[in-house]
Amino acid sequence: MSAVSDRLPTFPWDKLEPYKKAAAAHPDGIVDLSVGTPVDPVPELIQKALIDAADSPGYPTVWGTPALRDAITGWLERRLGARGVTHRHVLPIVGSKELVAWLPTQLGLGPGTATSKDVVAYPRLAYPTYEVGARLARADYVAYDDPTDLDPTNLKLLWLNSPSNPTGKVLGKEELTRIVAWAREHGVLIFSDECYLELGWEADPVSVLHPDVNGGSYEGIVSVHSLSKRSNLAGYRAAFLAGDPAVLGPLLEIRKHGGMMTPAPTQAAVVAALGDDGHVREQRERYAARRTALRAALEGHGFRIEHSEASLYLWATRDESCWDTVAHLAELGILVAPGDFYGPAGESFVRVALTATDERVRAAVERL
Repeated sequence: MSAVSDRLPTFPWDKLEPYKKAAAAHPDGIVDLSVGTPVDPVPELIQKALIDAADSPGYPTVWGTPALRDAITGWLERRLGARGVTHRHVLPIVGSKELVAWLPTQLGLGPGTATSKDVVAYPRLAYPTYEVGARLARADYVAYDDPTDLDPTNLKLLWLNSPSNPTGKVLGKEELTRIVAWAREHGVLIFSDECYLELGWEADPVSVLHPDVNGGSYEGIVSVHSLSKRSNLAGYRAAFLAGDPAVLGPLLEIRKHGGMMTPAPTQAAVVAALGDDGHVREQRERYAARRTALRAALEGHGFRIEHSEASLYLWATRDESCWDTVAHLAELGILVAPGDFYGPAGESFVRVALTATDERVRAAVERL
């Protein structure tokens, strides 16, 4: 067996430790804007649902309760405009990161043969776990600017990510429609990571599940959704897939064998979360206020903000090495993520998360 270091890249955030220590030395403490982990309270109605389901001594099912599947299909129709979705079109998962990391393996992708290797594709600037998933399966991988420029010969899995992490870029309806048509023409499976879809600021993100994009058919497409950001449930590990039953059915069977079960209390909490839009609006307002304050402060400090029309981040640059920017901000007690975590194309950018308390955001604004 090869060493882990031969199969996987260095865990990115380990590289930030010296800068985290430098930022923490600030007299007023660190403002950590490097990781998009929620800091606001879990809404009370969700906590209550979790507590009410705490007496759950038996094993949960991988497919989830009928109530959970009803909540997911209802949300897909109400929020995304999906049509004709049934329980066969949905699958709960244990947070979205495990799915991203293990999907190529669960799909049976791998090294293939010397002349025919399975390929996983993902955006040029992207969440690092897309590459990790391909590496874990020992499949080949490639980054793209426009997926329709890829060689489809051995391409088995195409990741889309809109709104994007880290850039906040949103793929428009026409672009998504074009990509879906191309993938279907070449028999390429699309997984669309839409975990930030509820957080559009200067754009209204659309799902690949919308009939205007997919022509009313879910063939060859699956979307990935998470409650971590919209409902502050990162600690609950609550997410789900929606799309082609021909893809989700085999995944369900594999995940049964692997014991990949969303805990029963979390399932109950998700039912409550998806049934309530009010707490999502309140959380959006918090993030919108933080975004406005941080953006103005960064621009006043000499930064340029690109894309960032959605998601929980500002994609910022001073046209210098991202590590020089990280070091500069660490001196101010502010920790951000270097852009090259997300690919070489981000080498002059930093990702600034909106996930800090109002008090910490005010501190960052004052320092800038």
